[in-house]
Amino acid sequence: MAESRAHKAGKVSAARKEVPISRGRRLDAVRGHYAIEVERSGAKLGINRALSRLKTQTNKRKILRVPQTDMSKAFHLARQKKMHVTVSNMKKTRYRHT
Repeated sequence: MAESRAHKAGKVSAARKEVPISRGRRLDAVRGHYAIEVERSGAKLGINRALSRLKTQTNKRKILRVPQTDMSKAFHLARQKKMHVTVSNMKKTRYRHT
């Protein structure tokens, strides 16, 4: 399925996009020391899958971008998994660190 314009904008101008990781999965973007994952569905399952993709990046700072209405849900799911992640909205104007 093709990516939406908003999904592409969430990746910004990353150095590498669609980076292959284990088990045939792909991470949305890697930019320097940052691993970026964009999840627009707002579903608990989708956010958990995005967090598991970020968890594979051990030496990077992790950013999860979600719509602003889903920020609190993503923040609490990341905290339940005991992950150190920055949860940001799509426009990158608000963020929370876990």
